[in-house]
Amino acid sequence: MSPADRLAFFERLHALEPEPKTELNWNTPFELLVAVMLSAQSTDVGVNKVTARLFPVANSAEQILRLGLPTIERYLQSLGLFRSKAKHLLQTCELLLKDHQGEVPQSRQDLEALPGVGRKTANVVLNTAFGEPTMAVDTHIFRVANRTGLAPGKTPLAVEKGLLKRVPERFLQHAHHWLILHGRYICKARTPLCEQCPVADLCKEGKRRIRKGLLADPGLPGPAQESV
Repeated sequence: MSPADRLAFFERLHALEPEPKTELNWNTPFELLVAVMLSAQSTDVGVNKVTARLFPVANSAEQILRLGLPTIERYLQSLGLFRSKAKHLLQTCELLLKDHQGEVPQSRQDLEALPGVGRKTANVVLNTAFGEPTMAVDTHIFRVANRTGLAPGKTPLAVEKGLLKRVPERFLQHAHHWLILHGRYICKARTPLCEQCPVADLCKEGKRRIRKGLLADPGLPGPAQESV
């Protein structure tokens, strides 16, 4: 994808949603950290149902620890991998109290040192809670970056580094959320909705479909516009 196409790509996504947000519900950096930790192999809708019950009861490291493992497991039991998530959550809360006065650290190194927190989770927290222009590459972003030609890569880290280089600087803060939402609702894994895609003519796959006549070219007149 050329620099001009990349610029147009994000200008269109910005025009559609100037201030994209995560679909996880949170009010504090700690709540966001917990929600993202719980989101592995679970939907945001499912996580939000769990945190809607959990956070009114316990939304700090100290309060989570007071509940104990059996109670935390009961709160999380509707989620995939709930036992390991409960264990990691309690371990993370212990370290937050021990090393960070119960607060969520603002450095990648400190975040990734927490049990159950990998690079993707750390990037989400840094971007969403602390406003850093990071790129959390999940399955949606990995797919969109490769399918569109925006930042091809064989690994999430390669895609992350490619996006950080190629996304125009003024769009970098929100690019993570635009790409997730685009992958979740338009550029789906099995059946991408190219006919509804606002950037299909900029996309590698979209251009291929236009060349093969599988997708209308927005730059050419459609049947209703042709002269008779």
